[in-house]
Amino acid sequence: MIFDIYAIWRREIIKFTRTRSRIVSSVVMPVVWLIFIGVGFSSSVQIPGIEYMDFLAPGIVGMIILFTSIFSGVSVIWDRQFGFLKEILVAPVSRTSIVLGKTMGGATIAVIHGTIMLAISSAMGLIPVESNLAIAFGFMGLTSVCFVSIGLIIATQMRSMEGFQTIMSFLIMPIFFLSGALFPIENTPEWMQFASYFDPLTYGIDGIRNSLGIQGNVPIFVDGLVLAGFCVGLIMVGGFLFKRSGI
Repeated sequence: MIFDIYAIWRREIIKFTRTRSRIVSSVVMPVVWLIFIGVGFSSSVQIPGIEYMDFLAPGIVGMIILFTSIFSGVSVIWDRQFGFLKEILVAPVSRTSIVLGKTMGGATIAVIHGTIMLAISSAMGLIPVESNLAIAFGFMGLTSVCFVSIGLIIATQMRSMEGFQTIMSFLIMPIFFLSGALFPIENTPEWMQFASYFDPLTYGIDGIRNSLGIQGNVPIFVDGLVLAGFCVGLIMVGGFLFKRSGI
């Protein structure tokens, strides 16, 4: 089983490294978002005790992970359309191995994108000296697994690229804006604060902020426990739907 998971994970990584546009976008897009959003919002969003750019940097890391992770589910649709799934399913490989391999592959790619954003933020002096990068990487990994799983869950129920992209467009922006990536959650209405508790990205970004020495909304261990719970639940749902979908 471990070899099966590794083989599928390796295929996802090879696909990523051979797509130059994805590698270039992983460098350019974070810089564009950080500069334009940071400069545009810094004059209107005031956070006591912290510069807005310092607050924003972990949010942009979370945004990059969200976009990269959740759209990795499109690989399921591509593999179905080009017949790869049929080929792999006739081999002695369990559907659980396929789900875990694709999840780990998508999460690895998302963490690579997030790491590039962390490096850029560090070069710009936005990461405090007291940062615990090991814990930050842990939260990046958990966040990636959550949203890759969500992408796979949706992709298993879709039969066309258009349908997948429509659902993603409807889902991805509420997840992002409810997470507190761009502004403090405590400054929003109560209904929005309540809704943010059901958003995995909220805990991912809060955990990254805590690990980078920026005060979060909840203790870091709470972020970790809740995010881990989301990961386990979503992987189980993804595996169940993948088997049930008859792919």
